[in-house]
Amino acid sequence: SGATLCCSVCAEGVRCLGIRSALPAIMDEQALLGLNPNADACYRQRALAYFEQLKESRDGWEVCAQALAKGIYGDDHVKFFCFQVLEHQIKHGSLTGAQQQLIRETLMKWLQLQLMGGQPEKPFIKNKAAQVLALTFVREYLTIWPKFFFDLLSLVGLNPHGLDIYLRTLMAVDAEVVDRDILHSPEETRRNTLIKDHMRESCIPALVESWYQILQTYQRSHSELTCQCLEVVGAYVSWIDLNLIANDRFVNLLLSHMSVEELREEACDCLFEIINKGMDPVDKTKLVESLSQVLQSAGFFNVEQEEDVDFLAKFSRLVNGMGQALVLSWTKLTKSGDVKVATETLQALEAKVPLLLQLLVHEDDDISANIVGFCYDYLHVLKQLPLLTDQQKNNAEAIMLAVMKKLTYDDEYNFENEGEDEAMFVEYRKQLKMLLDRLAQVSPELVLESVRRVFTSTMQGWQTARFMEVEVAIRLFYMLGEALPASHGAHFTGDGSKASALQDMMRTLISSGVSEYRHTSVTLEFFETVVRYDKFFIVEPQHIPSILMAFLDHRGLRHSSPKVRSRVAYLFSRFIKTLHPADRKQALMRSLLTPLLEAFRLLLNKLTQEGDEDRQTALADCLSHAVGFARYV
Repeated sequence: SGATLCCSVCAEGVRCLGIRSALPAIMDEQALLGLNPNADACYRQRALAYFEQLKESRDGWEVCAQALAKGIYGDDHVKFFCFQVLEHQIKHGSLTGAQQQLIRETLMKWLQLQLMGGQPEKPFIKNKAAQVLALTFVREYLTIWPKFFFDLLSLVGLNPHGLDIYLRTLMAVDAEVVDRDILHSPEETRRNTLIKDHMRESCIPALVESWYQILQTYQRSHSELTCQCLEVVGAYVSWIDLNLIANDRFVNLLLSHMSVEELREEACDCLFEIINKGMDPVDKTKLVESLSQVLQSAGFFNVEQEEDVDFLAKFSRLVNGMGQALVLSWTKLTKSGDVKVATETLQALEAKVPLLLQLLVHEDDDISANIVGFCYDYLHVLKQLPLLTDQQKNNAEAIMLAVMKKLTYDDEYNFENEGEDEAMFVEYRKQLKMLLDRLAQVSPELVLESVRRVFTSTMQGWQTARFMEVEVAIRLFYMLGEALPASHGAHFTGDGSKASALQDMMRTLISSGVSEYRHTSVTLEFFETVVRYDKFFIVEPQHIPSILMAFLDHRGLRHSSPKVRSRVAYLFSRFIKTLHPADRKQALMRSLLTPLLEAFRLLLNKLTQEGDEDRQTALADCLSHAVGFARYV
């Protein structure tokens, strides 16, 4: 009952060879021409039809298996096509025992061909082959192919071409069985749990030993293969016995890779996954400390001497993982009442803060961003302590200084055409704001005084300061509004010292003349801050006219930048709505309309005497706008 694949004629009238036997000896050569991306639409359509025929046939796919097992075709697109057909059969076909055996034999024969030397397959072919191997593993491991990995290892030995496929297959298995980002049905989840349990019992020790042999054998000669292996270790360590990896033999090998330029980024990621594994808090602290001591003695904590920012970004992520692991251990030990070990863990945590600060203040934002999580968690620890030591206060102050420095724009920020880099900095600023908010919970006095100091000194010399210095000073003042929250925005009542400081800063913002600064970022930050602290004008309403003028003149609604005009129009409408009380509105009207009324008589006289029609129109528009504004207010 073989497949009957009918003959067909393409648009140009070229007849295909047709397949009529149960196990065809050759494939449809004409259809295969359509697999080439540059092929005509006629051939591509024919290739697609051929693919559908092979998929729907009960045994037509066997021609693809034969082609792979014998290495008949050298064309990459044909090989990929053959693996696609096999993949479909494994996923959706009702295969007999003999057909399953054929697929196993096909895959092993194809793998054997890879060991012969010669030109290795393209990565996309190897990845597809690994995916098909992984699908076969998932389907047959628990039933008819329990020796799957042993068979693979027995075949490939230490052949680098074979190990490449083996490692890719392990990552494909991880994607099918372990990866938490992939949604699985309840049935698949149960199956995957059984697979992992069986692997732990039967083959994981052998797999770990193979990883060690690969890392040791090829760390100098095949860096790409070694990096693949490190990625596999990082992926599997989350669910296998950690003692198989976290031992002197294995960790020392990983640490040696930290000194090899081609390997150290992947080694960092691998160590991060080891540190990130859930475990007993006491054991976790010991693991982190042993790793920390080795890294420090090897000179990795000397961040200033490292010029490779890509590596430092990975290293910062590793240190972040180590720090957060210690915080988690401290939290668990504190809750359990183990005071002695909790104190030791806190000391270990404190010892990492100097390194944290070096990375947080680093000029590269990626390096800094990767350590923010540890910094945030450390501040949370300080918030829970009943009393801070002088060193802890110094640490909080150093973090505050780092946050203020890193919030600052650099010269390369493109305000006119904001792209991906600018969007990333905006997100990074949000992370820094979280640190500022957490700092305010630890020591509101520190945050208030630090911002006040920077703001006051910058406002005194804004005329000669660079735009980013002025912008960040106002931005910090703006951020205080959320870092030091007040009920319904009432920042200027209640707490005397805070209210007085904010009131002084607001007065300085308005009276300093900084609204005249010629940079859009400063202009926008000025108006955002005025609206954020609108309650200030209840306390000091005499500033309302000057602020309204700023909104209405070249600094605001008449600004040269459309972006500024658009945002200021929105902020102006919000600001006006805060001026609700009738008595205040009347006072505002008097202060604004008095000078207008004095000018109206002169304008009206000019309007009646003006002979030029265009001038008459201009004067009428001027009066109309003035009256319209008075009505709007």
